[in-house]
Amino acid sequence: MGAPLHKRVFSHRDRLIALYEDPSSHPRSSDWRWQIRHRITSFHVLERLIELTPEEKEGFKKAKGRLAMAITPYFFSLIDREDPDCPIRKQAIPRIDELTVSPEERIDPCGEDSHSPLKGLVHRYPDRVLLMVTDSCAMYCRYCTRNRMVGEEGPPMSTEQFEKVCAYIGSNKEIRDVLISGGDPLMVTTRRLEHYIRRIRSIPHVEILRIGTRVPVTLPMRIEEELVRMLKKYHPLFMSIHFSHPREITESVRRACNMLADAGIPLGSQTVLLRGINDNLHTMKTLFHELLKIRVRPYYLYQCDPALGTSHFRTSISRGIEIIEGLRGHTTGYAVPTFVIDAPGGGGKIPIGPGYVVERREGSLVLKNYEGRLFEYIEPSPPKETS
Repeated sequence: MGAPLHKRVFSHRDRLIALYEDPSSHPRSSDWRWQIRHRITSFHVLERLIELTPEEKEGFKKAKGRLAMAITPYFFSLIDREDPDCPIRKQAIPRIDELTVSPEERIDPCGEDSHSPLKGLVHRYPDRVLLMVTDSCAMYCRYCTRNRMVGEEGPPMSTEQFEKVCAYIGSNKEIRDVLISGGDPLMVTTRRLEHYIRRIRSIPHVEILRIGTRVPVTLPMRIEEELVRMLKKYHPLFMSIHFSHPREITESVRRACNMLADAGIPLGSQTVLLRGINDNLHTMKTLFHELLKIRVRPYYLYQCDPALGTSHFRTSISRGIEIIEGLRGHTTGYAVPTFVIDAPGGGGKIPIGPGYVVERREGSLVLKNYEGRLFEYIEPSPPKETS
């Protein structure tokens, strides 16, 4: 198929720019494998495509040994090359801020390693487990909570290790829900992914399968008929998709999500609250409205985890509460996600929200509605004891 793009010799800079600005101009651009092979992974290529800021240049030069950069041609085409504050650009291109580590930041902010009985498996909650089958993603988000482990581009979980995981799940009958994640599980071949899914589905007490992914956003051409037909065979199967900004919802993403929804796969979005990217009511409301239009239910709004080098992305918790308060009552309930903090150290997801209970009285509650008006709700009297 030829050498990767960043290893070829180009006679004209404009030719290189044109390919990334309009990937559809290449006859193979709709092939997700072509997109993966031609990801932007080097400073040499990136600096020819975009006028990098000093912060971006320094971030690249000093980021050795940290989270890798990889941007698909498709996702790069969404970047505003003239705007250093472009919300797509800030998610994809390293900055020197990543080298600043705050005291509260941790290598493993959610305590996954301490709840990992086997490599690639996290068992924090009694009835569900997280299975990480790969460390690869189509695009590496600069605020990734797993930046300690993703980006190595290693092979997916081996058959031997996967069987150990399945034996563990099979021996713990309280496990009814398996979330397949990574990295991104849609980065593995459809055949291998089906092997994982079919084997887990064969465990009698596993009721629900979920896939956590960002691929429909960063590599929507991966959602092809072969993949969708395979997934459709293993219901009940849910998919959580990571969306960050309304500009990510393109025609290609709409097509991908509609294919998945038409296959009967319930879709939910997981959005991270990010400073300077989506930390305002207008952006969030627009995002959640656009998601509903493509049958993706806003599910979680996450406070950005304190992973190493992410302080420039994190907002105050009060900012997230204000956004939820600005949504509740001012738009349909389906467009209001649950705002959560994944408690540092492994405490799990804790919902945070506005204070709608103003006062607790004997036999009643005083409640505040979305307009700030107060209402008293009288609780029912306890049932009388019968002799």
